[in-house]
Amino acid sequence: MSGEFDAALLGATDTLHLPDGRRLALPIDRWSAAPSPADEQLLRRCTGPVLDLGCGPGRLVAALSHRGVVALGVDSSPVAVRLTAARGGVALCRDVFGRLPAEGRWQQVLLADGNIGIGGDPVVLLRRVHRLLAPGGLALTEVDQPGTGLRRERVRLTGAAFDWAWVGADAVGLLAVVSGFRVRELVEHGGRWFAVLRKEVTDA
Repeated sequence: MSGEFDAALLGATDTLHLPDGRRLALPIDRWSAAPSPADEQLLRRCTGPVLDLGCGPGRLVAALSHRGVVALGVDSSPVAVRLTAARGGVALCRDVFGRLPAEGRWQQVLLADGNIGIGGDPVVLLRRVHRLLAPGGLALTEVDQPGTGLRRERVRLTGAAFDWAWVGADAVGLLAVVSGFRVRELVEHGGRWFAVLRKEVTDA
């Protein structure tokens, strides 16, 4: 999958192909631009240390670093990691499900730009995020508008298909609960929706 997003970040494609023949335009320009006012809904809640999963070209990691907040990006795309470094951020080329630094000690984990869909199973991903976070830590997630529910598809960019998911604001609550989180806030700004999930800790 990393090569697919390499191609997108390098401008070879900006279209996600769905199994039914539909095409979705990827917001490559937004990923590569400076953080928007909507992005501030995530950034202002980051005190650090912050882990940005699927950081892409690094606009959020770099913005946090420039503000003095400890932040690390993770992306399976070598191009994304290189672009993040060029903006002054720090990123690792890793699978988000593989071994990562400081597991269990991050205060915030970012899943921006629909990255709650990574791997095609949001519960598996959120449980992974739960293990990465410190007790009481926050998963700051971008979701789709209310009414869109949960949808999973095999999609492709230029080559092999891979699994992806979409989570609406109306569906994130149940997914959070079964993954060990509680929804603390749902926020909308400029047509984009964000869910702030707090890691719940139970007595062993």
